[in-house]
Amino acid sequence: MKNICIFTGARPNFIKVAPLIRAIKRTDNCQYQLVYAGTADDPTLEASLFDDLQIPRPDVFLGVDCENLNELTGRVMAEFERYLEQHATDTVIVVDDLASTMAAAIVTKKRGLRLAHLVAGTRSFDINMPKEINRLVIDGLSDLLFTAGVGSSSIATREGAENHKIYMVGNILMDTLRYNHDRWTRPACLEGIEDGHYLVFTLNRKALLANEDNLKRMLSAISEVAGDIPVIAPLRGRALETVKILNSQFSILNSLSYLDFGYLTSHAMGIITDSGNVAEEATFNQVPCITLNSYTEHIETVKQGTNVLVGEDTNRLREELQRMVTGQWKTSSLPDRWDGRTAERIVQILMN
Repeated sequence: MKNICIFTGARPNFIKVAPLIRAIKRTDNCQYQLVYAGTADDPTLEASLFDDLQIPRPDVFLGVDCENLNELTGRVMAEFERYLEQHATDTVIVVDDLASTMAAAIVTKKRGLRLAHLVAGTRSFDINMPKEINRLVIDGLSDLLFTAGVGSSSIATREGAENHKIYMVGNILMDTLRYNHDRWTRPACLEGIEDGHYLVFTLNRKALLANEDNLKRMLSAISEVAGDIPVIAPLRGRALETVKILNSQFSILNSLSYLDFGYLTSHAMGIITDSGNVAEEATFNQVPCITLNSYTEHIETVKQGTNVLVGEDTNRLREELQRMVTGQWKTSSLPDRWDGRTAERIVQILMN
């Protein structure tokens, strides 16, 4: 019997591991435990999340809750080592590029266990970004690098990873989207608004929130170009409070449940976001998307998909948004292996 630990560090990780959990449950001679770095009462894990994803809540909460990344790393290392001492584990699967993810990766290898990195080979090539350091460390330690596309596999190869460690399994986020495609629920905020006749705005990046003058200019540009088109902004925390102060023309609301948000974004005229995950979902749904960043970890969303990068440039944002609302967006297609079978491939590799 193989014992797998699936380690998660933040809400988006659960959306990516949900199909993996279902695939493991369908497999003989394999069992898993789902571990979360945070606390059981983490406010970002809304009550409906696990029901929406149709997965159980984590088996173990490490209970780490702090803002300082170095302190968080140390505390997760200590708690995760204690977990591994108490639970027989063959393989640890970590997701993405958080400080907690790096902490779990380090502990896993110090204990001589097999480490698998889900969504490996993503880079911003900006070493000043804490997440870039996390990515380099996690990929460097991993025994199995599960990449979403050719570009990520090429990065891992260039950085010296042995070919037998790299597996282009596809984008696991698409497994979740395909599974839930017919389960979306139309949110109450769309009452009186037709599908395809509204824009969606999301914001989370600290760098954008820190420069309020530039953010205000970008928000004003969105309102100006949108005109009578409703701009629906499901936000949380600091982003919600900041946007509420800087722009009163958006329809600002608390963040939605997973199934409500899935409907909102998949039926929009277009999306303005700083989230890589939202941009990937937009490409899958063939919805035009503007990303408020100068890079993306998944360049296929730009080369093949519906995504356009505008950085923090208000003029570029205005130009691209004008194309969006007038129906002049570029043609797009789905990248390779966005077929909903990524989790199946991963489990087959783990078992073999």
